[in-house]
Amino acid sequence: MRRLALLFVIASLALAGDLTGKWSGTFVDTTTTDGSGKTTGAYMDLKLSAQTVTGTAGPDETHQMVISNGKLEGKKLTFDVVQPGGTLKFDLTFDGESLQGAASSEKDGLRMSAKLDLKRKA
Repeated sequence: MRRLALLFVIASLALAGDLTGKWSGTFVDTTTTDGSGKTTGAYMDLKLSAQTVTGTAGPDETHQMVISNGKLEGKKLTFDVVQPGGTLKFDLTFDGESLQGAASSEKDGLRMSAKLDLKRKA
């Protein structure tokens, strides 16, 4: 039984280590005025140390903003990106192969939300 528990811990740590790297995919703004989704690019360069996540995020490799409050707890990745006009809060799930979830912010009483789907960049 101890061996099984040890293998589970080792596998969890190996999975967490895979978060470090460059990720690209889509950012779908779901708060467009006509109700449709507006798709743009998404790019992240993440670094994991213990449960603390640092790095940058933005629409592409050349337009990056520093992330803050980054943490990985199990499969749940959360962090903030401070940008002009407010803070964008990310709530993502990391499955070892992809990052998926949502981002949200509020500015002048208007809420913005978006869905994200990123894969490791080769």
